[in-house]
Amino acid sequence: MTTAYDVPAADLISKIAGKLKENDNVNPPEWAAFVKTGVHKEMPPIDNEWWYTRCAAVLRTVNKEGPIGVERLRSVYGGKKDEGSSPSHKAKGSGSVARVVLQQLETAGLVRTLKSGRVVSPQGQSLLDNSAYEVKQELMEKIPGLAKY
Repeated sequence: MTTAYDVPAADLISKIAGKLKENDNVNPPEWAAFVKTGVHKEMPPIDNEWWYTRCAAVLRTVNKEGPIGVERLRSVYGGKKDEGSSPSHKAKGSGSVARVVLQQLETAGLVRTLKSGRVVSPQGQSLLDNSAYEVKQELMEKIPGLAKY
């Protein structure tokens, strides 16, 4: 059985993002076009579909590291803050983005809440595994030598 660990993360995230666009419960909020994704960023994302990509990446992260909460997701999606001539420091990502993404994934039934944080629901695990299988099949068509793995 193919899991999310068996395929490249970028391919899996783009496949899941495409499926999340079809879900009615996952929609970018009206402020998503203007918001920065953290204090370490200077501008908002250039990609207009960045919300679906972030939702897919968060779903994969919850699967990989769950149970996980908003504060740990802020650390995962943080980065280096440029301090000019001073040394750079680690900065956390946006808490509002992480919170709303988790709430939307929970409304869609892909994530569920435990006392210690959020974990992937059986429906979310199924989405991840099926998408990973599709990505693996696409990769095997492109590169026939992968079939032996």
